[in-house]
Amino acid sequence: MSQDKVIITCAITGAIHTPSMSPHLPITPEHITREAVAAAEAGAAILHLHARDPDNGKPDQTPEAFARFLPEVKRSTNAVINITSGGSPYMRVEERVKPAAQFKPEVASLNMGSINFGLYHLLNKYKEFKFDWEREHLEATRDLVFRNSFKDIEYILSTCYDNGTRFEFECYDIAHLYNLAHFADRGLVKAPFFVQSVFGLLGGIGTHPEDVIHMRRTADRLFGADYRWSVLGAGASQFRIAAQSVAMGGNVRVGLEDSLWAGKGRLAQSNAEQVRSVRQMIEGLGMQVATPDDARRILQLKGGDQVAF
Repeated sequence: MSQDKVIITCAITGAIHTPSMSPHLPITPEHITREAVAAAEAGAAILHLHARDPDNGKPDQTPEAFARFLPEVKRSTNAVINITSGGSPYMRVEERVKPAAQFKPEVASLNMGSINFGLYHLLNKYKEFKFDWEREHLEATRDLVFRNSFKDIEYILSTCYDNGTRFEFECYDIAHLYNLAHFADRGLVKAPFFVQSVFGLLGGIGTHPEDVIHMRRTADRLFGADYRWSVLGAGASQFRIAAQSVAMGGNVRVGLEDSLWAGKGRLAQSNAEQVRSVRQMIEGLGMQVATPDDARRILQLKGGDQVAF
């Protein structure tokens, strides 16, 4: 479904990349806050947030970890705050949903199906690690299924739905669109659906232009005018897939959660650098970048004054 303005989501830190991969990956609450505010100032309408242990960078899904930066990010920017319910693939769903349940954000992410979740191939690229957990974190994904069963999805929906929180439905493959359609048919989710198509993670759909088109056509067929489409391309495919989405009337997600790079062999110095680059591309294609309030209108969000932080 096309719209008049392009929503940029920025995913600030995530749970995939480890501290040794980039010195610019934000880990501490102060760094996450600075990065989030700068990304919003650069043009991101939505900030997709994870938390980490400030001592070693390990993903931390406790509400206490989020409480260290959520109020300051909210105070410092009008951007829509999106709290992950994906957390880390190693976490149980009860742990993953706690921050979104407690803080009642305008948006929470929701993964729409289980997949093999391979990161172990990155061991060929990074030989030395600052922290012991990093190598183990990558190696263990040879035998990792990121569980998002129908029961898990229902649990997150039922836990958060009365809070007025809408969802960024993360779809890593075509089947995940059908899973979303299943929940729509049951009346458990309401339009407009914010569909975030994820390309390039090992275990999910690939990054070929035909893959992107296939996702879009399938979503169009299943949801018609009832959804808003966004894409994220992992790693080197980030900007190419973003450009394809914008050309097709869609939205984009960037950020150091999805890619550490600003160009071939060049690490991004910040999340804002990626936001500025994608903004320049959007405007170069003759489109306008959505403000946070534009995003609230397009996605029918409850408003930043209705959150619990």
